[in-house]
Amino acid sequence: MPLIQIKDLIKNYKVGDVEVHALRKVSLEIERGSFVAIMGPSGSGKSTFMNILGCLDKPSSGSYLLDGVAVEKLDRDELADIRNKKIGFVFQQFNLLSRTSALENVELPLLYSDGGVHDLDQRAKKVLHAVGLAGREDHHPSQLSGGQQQRVAIARSMINDPQIILADEPTGALDSRTSVEIMAIFQELNRKSGITIIVVTHEPDIAEYAERNIHFKDGRIVSDDRVTKRREAAEELASMPSIEDEDEEKVEAPVA
Repeated sequence: MPLIQIKDLIKNYKVGDVEVHALRKVSLEIERGSFVAIMGPSGSGKSTFMNILGCLDKPSSGSYLLDGVAVEKLDRDELADIRNKKIGFVFQQFNLLSRTSALENVELPLLYSDGGVHDLDQRAKKVLHAVGLAGREDHHPSQLSGGQQQRVAIARSMINDPQIILADEPTGALDSRTSVEIMAIFQELNRKSGITIIVVTHEPDIAEYAERNIHFKDGRIVSDDRVTKRREAAEELASMPSIEDEDEEKVEAPVA
């Protein structure tokens, strides 16, 4: 059974006296352990679709099965339970608490679970290590680069061992090299841990790291294609000069 099964999904809402048709009979399936990029211009319906996938909103009609559960029939508490246990979220602006450490930011979702304090710290340290931030547990967001802050956000999304990570423009606030580093983390999580990764992006080059691209326009899916020449982030990083190398190239040789 596919992890996600969506059939004839419709979402309408009102802005003043105007009814907006955000999604118009969207149907698709997403297999467990896949890596999908959702694309489309502003107003295409991709953000509305992402909110429904993440159980942050409910459709006006149609069906959404997540791991066999009919999401559209759940109440608010049941939706919150699914979000906490099955879904991890990553956002463009990181959404970290500025006055708490990386470790404490990662631990936040576990405060709603039954884990003890010892288990809390150990699990948070484990996922921070997995995203390359071992030794940075006590750093606050202001002490971390943008890429490191996004790594903390990814670690936070992983803390409850989710089946899905939903990433909304996760590289939108990052430079090109750091964007590749973040996509390398997502590819590794997808391959080694089997986590289903769904990324919303407006950047075609970022979508090339996924294995499937779904394009929205005017509330409908207009294309759904396999990526034939998938980019490999780890391979690209290996061929890029390090930041230290780039800094050395900028230093002019002394005049004799």
